Amino acid sequence: METSTNPINIYPIIAIRDGIVFPTAENVLVFGRPRSIKAMEAAMGAKKKVVLVMQKNIASEDPKVEDLYSVGVIATIDKVSTGEKDQINALVKGHQKVKIKRYIQEDPFFLAETQDIHDDTEENEEVLAIVKYISGQIKKAINLGKTIDFVFLMNILNIQSSSSFSHQVAMILDIGTDVRQSLLEETNLQLRLQKQVDLINKEIKVLELEHNISDKTQKKFEKNMRDTFLREKMKTIEEELGEKNDNQEVNEYKKKIKDAEMPSDVRNKAFKELKRLSKMSSYNPESSYVRTYLDWLVEIPWNSRGNENIDIKFAEKILDEDHFGLKKVKERITEFLAVMKLKNLKEESIKSKPKAKSPDFQPSILCFVGPPGVGKTSLGKSIARALGRKFVKISLGGIRDEAEIRGHRRTYVGSMPGRIIQGMRDAGSTNPVFMLDEIDKIGSDYRGDPSAALLEALDPEQNNSFSDHYLEVPYDLTDVFFITTANILDTIPDALRDRLEIIHFAGYTEDEKFSIAKNYLIPKQLRAHFIPKNTAKITPNGLNAIIRRYTREAGVRELERQVATVFRKIARKIVDHTEGKFKTNVSNTQIQDYLGPFKYSDSLLEEKDSVGITTGLAWTQAGGDILFIEVARMPGKGNLTLTGNLGDVMKESCQAALTYIRARWDKFGLPKEFFAESDVHVHVPEGAVPKDGPSAGVSIVTSMVSEFTGAKVRRDVAMTGEITLRGRVTEIGGLKEKVIAAHRAKVKIVIVPADNKKDLVDIPKKVKEDLKFIFVKNIDEVLAAALVPKTDKSKKKSK
Repeated sequence: METSTNPINIYPIIAIRDGIVFPTAENVLVFGRPRSIKAMEAAMGAKKKVVLVMQKNIASEDPKVEDLYSVGVIATIDKVSTGEKDQINALVKGHQKVKIKRYIQEDPFFLAETQDIHDDTEENEEVLAIVKYISGQIKKAINLGKTIDFVFLMNILNIQSSSSFSHQVAMILDIGTDVRQSLLEETNLQLRLQKQVDLINKEIKVLELEHNISDKTQKKFEKNMRDTFLREKMKTIEEELGEKNDNQEVNEYKKKIKDAEMPSDVRNKAFKELKRLSKMSSYNPESSYVRTYLDWLVEIPWNSRGNENIDIKFAEKILDEDHFGLKKVKERITEFLAVMKLKNLKEESIKSKPKAKSPDFQPSILCFVGPPGVGKTSLGKSIARALGRKFVKISLGGIRDEAEIRGHRRTYVGSMPGRIIQGMRDAGSTNPVFMLDEIDKIGSDYRGDPSAALLEALDPEQNNSFSDHYLEVPYDLTDVFFITTANILDTIPDALRDRLEIIHFAGYTEDEKFSIAKNYLIPKQLRAHFIPKNTAKITPNGLNAIIRRYTREAGVRELERQVATVFRKIARKIVDHTEGKFKTNVSNTQIQDYLGPFKYSDSLLEEKDSVGITTGLAWTQAGGDILFIEVARMPGKGNLTLTGNLGDVMKESCQAALTYIRARWDKFGLPKEFFAESDVHVHVPEGAVPKDGPSAGVSIVTSMVSEFTGAKVRRDVAMTGEITLRGRVTEIGGLKEKVIAAHRAKVKIVIVPADNKKDLVDIPKKVKEDLKFIFVKNIDEVLAAALVPKTDKSKKKSK
């Protein structure tokens, strides 16, 4: 308690990080900061007294006044010695708690006015009882293992003053600096002692827990030692009796290692591990880890090639049997097979020439990119069948740990090789077709980047010595035919994409889906549902109804599910039919009985030509799609509102479109003040779906001009193209997918940038025959093709 009668004194102030000294207590402190040393020098020249004050942040190297607590302890400096690095060691003794009233100076050391603080509670029977209890608890803590200097302990137990006792106890408690400071600031003696009771009891509980753990650990250690001794003794007895032959297992591993045809460095590693195993006790836990490691080494194919018979005609037949269409993809695969065949012929021709150099061949890593359900994964299986190789597939979707690819190091419990080595073991040969599925969905986090580990496996320059963390020996992957698949390229890291040969899979047209369903999906589902021959049939118009009214996809997965649903219901009817032979043909008029109401309309287009609505074309991960650009104009102040979950690029296209029209207001017959007195709203339906990209520029301009002039937009026209402020229409990407989407939506005319004319070669012949393409270079050509001339109505009225 501080009172106004306590005198004001001036002392040097030393900031300390920890090790606070309570009144009546002694401690050795180390001082090294310039301010602290100068404060000591000032104190040594005067009364040898300083005030020790704790700093709030112990990490601060140069604390300021505001960084120090306001309560400290007056201490005398009794002994001083020089330590390491110009530090000073000093024995200090605490005397009196003080309150810092005001700092007089900060440099070259802290100097402050202080006032003494005294406890406001006198000794009473309750205080003495608490002191006695704490004394007993300190002895209990010592018995449990707490270490206290003997002299220090005697001082505590022999102190007569309860206040001094509490200060000495605070010095030995295992507490943090903030708790120690709170005990120093507490002026109520009884309350301070009660806090110390709680702290010493908490410390005793921790000591009791540690003591119990130590006892259990010691007992377990003694049991393990006893068990080990008995096992070794039993082993010695068995050896003396000749009842055990440890060499049998070693000999088996020796044979397996020799038969595995390992490279010399791998064989040396295997024999080294086998030697370790032979010296281990069978009861040694590590022996099981060594056995597992040796099992992996002998099971992985090192020099075992699968039988490969490259026949181009046979390969073409297999690919055509398994997949409809995909002409360019099949051509690329047969080209690859042709190179492989020539390589094999070259190798056979130089076998008779010992000094001849083997042909340097680095196979391409194919990457199939396209929407879901277009046959990327199944094509990989067909390639393996055509080559006569084993097929291995691993899915990389969601993998975030590099160890999934490279394996875990053997130091970890439960470690194993990575996915690639596991796949090679499953293949049983060094030349399988190895598919890495969903390579665009690899993630990365604090455990590493799996895509970086794939770089080594997929790089022909490096994969002859692929390093797996578990194997710890190089593995040759040069004979592996790697194929990767992805839905989009954007998420594949550039370094990894650079090693891949990209082959794009576009979505299927309705005619292609019809052929796939007729030749592949329906026969497959008939077999899967055990439908008797000539019992059930889906007619051509029924199949077209399923394609058009129940699916809206680039691939054929949903189509296959719908076909399966039809045959499940037919299977139920066959089982329930008891009289005569059951037979049915599912036509377009009956399809709703099997699949329910139509999910999609026959055409996505507007019912009639409209003002302010244009059909645009978009590219998505699932292929192509159409979208509608709606524009509304109302009286206002020239504001532009954009809705429909548009991305930044698409928003900028809207701004550019409006600027283009405003700059040519007179050309479109608009008053000069038209835009200043109008608000414009651009909306793209399906607001829950994010939309972005520059290719909707021509659609936005067309909708705006239609709304501003009243000219209607043709409903059977779809368009795509980026615009500039000068009215040019520039090239876009994904034309094939967009055109197929337009064909699927029953569009008749497609407006395309003139620079994209070269891309029509990739579009299916049937689609090109059904659609009319208009190639444009500027906005004027777009508007001329898309807008219905207003003169048509005027002529009709005049008649």
